[in-house]
Amino acid sequence: MDSIDRAKGRIRSVISGSLVPEDPVHSENTLIWLLKLKPDAHQALQLAALGHDIERAVEEQRVRKTDFADFDEFKKAHAANSAAILAEILRECRVDESLEEEICRIVRLHETGGDEMSDLLNDADAISYFDVNLPYYHARHGPEETVRRSVWGYRRLSASARKEVDKIRFEDDDLNALLVEVIAMCGPMVGDCEP
Repeated sequence: MDSIDRAKGRIRSVISGSLVPEDPVHSENTLIWLLKLKPDAHQALQLAALGHDIERAVEEQRVRKTDFADFDEFKKAHAANSAAILAEILRECRVDESLEEEICRIVRLHETGGDEMSDLLNDADAISYFDVNLPYYHARHGPEETVRRSVWGYRRLSASARKEVDKIRFEDDDLNALLVEVIAMCGPMVGDCEP
């Protein structure tokens, strides 16, 4: 087994222990969406997709939303923490140092994007939130908070990723109505959602 396969296995193992029930599904689903968006995605991007939220599975190192007044600052800390935890795993698995640095750089930027690789992960992550996380989030936080979080997530999508989210349908009519509401609040252009 090479270092990449060891790292993938270790990432999956850590995430499988998350107390957040959707984390293992979201990790794999983000990778699936990444490969739909870019079938020839480099290994660095694939590993970043798999481990981008790993800090949520490491309870003793996890950052908490309640510790931040600003949601964007919380997400920035979450991304940095995930990158730091991932770096340890990649070193343990003897992943090449330059590959490790690129994976961690992408993960640090996965909530905001800023270049082709981090923009792709940003889109895959956000699409996956709508695809698999939204029902769990709604069950935990209710409709009002889910709309707020979903507007934040929809706003960060590229125009092509918005088209993918616009096609998502749930078995639950209330969730479908919520998604339609979010899309209507945000309109057709990236970045124009109402707060």
